[in-house]
Amino acid sequence: MSIAENIAAVRANMTAAAIAAGRDPAEIRLCAATKMNDSEAVREAIRCGVDCCGENRVQELTAKLAEHAYEGAPVHFIGHLQTNKVRQVVGRVALIQSVDSLRLLEAIQAEALRQGIRQDILLEINIGREASKSGFLPEELAPILEKIPDFPNLRVRGLMAIPPICQNPGANGKFFQEMYNLSVDITAKKSDNVSVDILSMGMSDDYADAIRWGSTMIRVGTAIFGPRSYAKPHQQ
Repeated sequence: MSIAENIAAVRANMTAAAIAAGRDPAEIRLCAATKMNDSEAVREAIRCGVDCCGENRVQELTAKLAEHAYEGAPVHFIGHLQTNKVRQVVGRVALIQSVDSLRLLEAIQAEALRQGIRQDILLEINIGREASKSGFLPEELAPILEKIPDFPNLRVRGLMAIPPICQNPGANGKFFQEMYNLSVDITAKKSDNVSVDILSMGMSDDYADAIRWGSTMIRVGTAIFGPRSYAKPHQQ
């Protein structure tokens, strides 16, 4: 299937999941996860109506920005961001979805201050408490939010999570529900520099379940672009 056909299918599934949950489909944004896809594929996805693009790697982000690949849609950074690469991302993306440590918060604040801008971010939650994944543990969220007023050049727009890989459909529901509850909690607290309107969760295999549990943004790669190839090029 083409990128256009894949996006149409994802949109139809998004609408069905939203209606089943009693939600307005317009509440949910489709972020095309563009890792390992070239600039032309990104442009095609934008032409076909994705709401934004999400890049995992700083090197790919920089290269595609130079090729004007994201024209017509906001670009987000959705991968693990090292502090030594913050300068290449801050001010160049509409949203950094993967802020996973106090050290990274400090680095983004310093760079945003240097540029004289305010950078929108999401706080990444390690909702499955997996040692292999980065992110704040759920119980660390409240203490981190108390520190957010110390970062005047940042604005927390919400939360992001990558739940554990599950083989059975619906198995991630408990993680999505916990994320939704955390989102509701921080919305109610009305902290300075916190304006919660994004709950980013759900990918190609589980976005319908995420929508049922309150996701407002899904990050979809394979279901749009097809399977990624991680094979190394043949050495001549």
